[in-house]
Amino acid sequence: MSNFNAAEVLPNPSPADVATVPAAPVAPALPPPFEGGSISAVFPAYNEERNIEAAIRKVRQVLSAHFDQVEIIVVNDGSSDRTHDILDQLKAETDDLVVIHFPKNRGYGAALGAGLYAANNSLVFFSDSDLQFDLEEIPRLLKWIDQYDIVAGYREHRADPLNRKVNAWGWMLLVRLLLGLKVRDIDCAFKLFRRDVFRVVQLASVGAMINTEILSLAVQRGMRIKEVPVSHYPRTAGRQTGANIRVIIRAFRELLAMRQRLKLV
Repeated sequence: MSNFNAAEVLPNPSPADVATVPAAPVAPALPPPFEGGSISAVFPAYNEERNIEAAIRKVRQVLSAHFDQVEIIVVNDGSSDRTHDILDQLKAETDDLVVIHFPKNRGYGAALGAGLYAANNSLVFFSDSDLQFDLEEIPRLLKWIDQYDIVAGYREHRADPLNRKVNAWGWMLLVRLLLGLKVRDIDCAFKLFRRDVFRVVQLASVGAMINTEILSLAVQRGMRIKEVPVSHYPRTAGRQTGANIRVIIRAFRELLAMRQRLKLV
C-alpha cells in the first residue's frame, strides 16, 4: 500500500469498542434518509437463478428509501444455471446494477472480495443472494454506522441444517483459539462497512475464510465493530454449498495462512 494512514480516516477506538462490543443501553432511532449519501450493496452469487432477481429488487427498494445514490454489485461466481442470463437482462433495464461475471467458479471469498473492492460509494453493505436474510432489516445496521467502522449482523436463531450449525460452532472455536477473534457469528453474511475500511484491509482469501479475514484484520488495525442481531430464514430455493468438503478444506488452509500472516504484521 501507499502512504495511507488509517488513523486519518478511522476514529481512534477505545479498547471496549474492538471486537465484541457490549450493546448500548439505548439504541439510536431508525436512521433518517441519508441526504446526499451513497451506498453500495454487494451480492456474490453462484447458481442463484431462483433468488437473484428478488434479492436485487428488494435491496434497491430498501436502500432507496435512505440514500440518494444506490449501487448494486452482483458477482456471478461461474454459475452453471441461468444466473448469468438473468443478470444481463436486469443490467439492461437499469443503470444502478453492476454485474461481474467470473468465467468459472473461483470461490465465495474471491467473488465477495471482487464486489467489495468494486464498490464506489461511501458505505458498503453485503449479503448472500439466497434470501435467507431479511433485507428489510438493513436499517438495523445503518443506525450504528456513524459510530462504528463495521456493523456486523449475528443470527439470533440460525435457520440452517444441524450439520451446518455444528460446523459453524467448531469453526468459531477454532478461530478463537488460533486468531483470538471473539465475535458472535463470524460468517453472518449481513454486514455494513465504511468504504474506507477496504483502503486499509487487504483481502487474500478466495474461499469461506473471507469473513474471518475481514474481521481479524479490522480488529488488528483498531477498527470499531458493532454486532447487531438479525433474522435468519431457511433457504427455500437453490442449494447450499458451504458444507462442501472442498470448501471446508480450503477454509482450514486459509485459516492457517491467516494465522501466520497476523504474526508477521
